[in-house]
Amino acid sequence: MADADTVRVVAVCGSLRDASTTHIALERALEAADRAGAETELLDLRTFELPIFDADRDRENAGDAEELAARLRAADSILLGSPMYHGSYSSPLKTALDYCGFDEFQDKTVGLLAVSGGAFPVTALEHMRSVCRALNAWVIPHEAAIANSHSAFAEGEFVDDDLEKRIATLGRRAVQYATIEPDPDSFESDQNVGAEGK
Repeated sequence: MADADTVRVVAVCGSLRDASTTHIALERALEAADRAGAETELLDLRTFELPIFDADRDRENAGDAEELAARLRAADSILLGSPMYHGSYSSPLKTALDYCGFDEFQDKTVGLLAVSGGAFPVTALEHMRSVCRALNAWVIPHEAAIANSHSAFAEGEFVDDDLEKRIATLGRRAVQYATIEPDPDSFESDQNVGAEGK
């Protein structure tokens, strides 16, 4: 059992693939967070029943949406990881985030990780950052990205030590900045009426 001062870092994996490089990378980030003294948890969206978001349906009646939101509310820092699909992040992660709002993200530290089979996944990172700003989260300036993911790993291990260190840095930063007090609120959050009352 963690004591009251222990930082809790929760990662959300937006990939549903069995051999997910996003999953592997998030595990490495959480291992670094654990070494930095945090309590960690990886939320694998394959294990959650999350129907497509419908604003007319209460979250309590949407499969495991309330459980997911509760576990994110309990976090001090959140890591969001996603493969890049069509220049953005994945639909499973979008659905998960649609079930959340200010209660889960406002003033919370969030780290971003994106994975691409091709070029650097900059737009996926930008889109996740925009969502976090709309939820008034504080996004860690250090981002982690894996391009050409098929050649970045061999038998589940990183090929490039520098890349693995960058992933680990994200995990450490999630612990280091978990208690930051962001100010002021973002412009986007003022416009995000859909996140109110979650």
